[in-house]
Amino acid sequence: MILHPGVIALFLGEGLVMAMSLYASLLGSTLLRHWDINSSSEAQLRLERRTYLISTLMSYVMLYEVLSMFLYIYTLEAIHMVFVGAMCATGSLNANDVGWYALYLKMALFFLSASWMAINYIDNRAEDYPLIKVKYRLLLFITPLIVLNGIILMRYFLGLKPDIITSCCGSLFSDESKKVAGDISALPIKTMMYTFYAWAASLILLIVVAIIRKGGVFKYLVAVGSLVFFFIALLSIVSFVSIYFYELPTHHCPFDILQQTYGYVGYPLYATLFAGVFFGVISAVVQPLRRIPSLATTVETTQRVWLVLAATGIAAFVAICTWPIVFSNFHVDM
Repeated sequence: MILHPGVIALFLGEGLVMAMSLYASLLGSTLLRHWDINSSSEAQLRLERRTYLISTLMSYVMLYEVLSMFLYIYTLEAIHMVFVGAMCATGSLNANDVGWYALYLKMALFFLSASWMAINYIDNRAEDYPLIKVKYRLLLFITPLIVLNGIILMRYFLGLKPDIITSCCGSLFSDESKKVAGDISALPIKTMMYTFYAWAASLILLIVVAIIRKGGVFKYLVAVGSLVFFFIALLSIVSFVSIYFYELPTHHCPFDILQQTYGYVGYPLYATLFAGVFFGVISAVVQPLRRIPSLATTVETTQRVWLVLAATGIAAFVAICTWPIVFSNFHVDM
């Protein structure tokens, strides 16, 4: 194990959130079996007091899971220098056979945890807590993933040794690579540019329509469009966005942009992408909740705010991607 502040913070953080999640899930399972908002019994009053405890605990846990994805990536970047052959986070991930799985789980937990926080926010706006069982069923689904992620993350860090020789982005994200990353790097730049900007413009326009019109169909279209854009954006970062930041036509790494050399631009780039996509998707997820009388007004108002945040996030992401293309002296023959 490498004694780096980021590694220690993640190690302690994962252990703490695993314990808190298991405890909250135990309380939540009891609540699911016995909750009855129409009852005035002593048992129901105890459950109502207990739900404040669970909500508070899990709000901190979910916030940690949202932020820890970026802490994990930051730590990968910070420790790559101790491995022979590593130039960025790619080398750190390749230094252990479970590093990539931990990253994928962190990404999944980002969206699931943020979704729980969104549902909890809406539920707390109603006096009758109509989503109490929904959010605790979701909690019971998320908790095993939190535990699995914690175990994998600990195994990853415990398995790291400074004398490991690892491969890095030069071999993985290369046109000649036989892996999926190599195929993505070899995608035609011109085609990817047209696809990226056309989809981004269409999605932002669709979000504007969804804000103006009250129909749920537009929210669902925004959600689907946001999910598709998420994958198009990730492909585009590897295919053409990265090479404009590096000003090297053969350098397709999606992690080097997180380094100081490039002004840490990768952090706002990925943060705006994940935020924009999340708010686009969650606006549709809560659409059925408008049928609940005590939530109708809250959901409608919140959806509008989230759609504005989705458009802002996606527009900011596109702007960051476009900056080096417009203002750099680097040009690529397409």
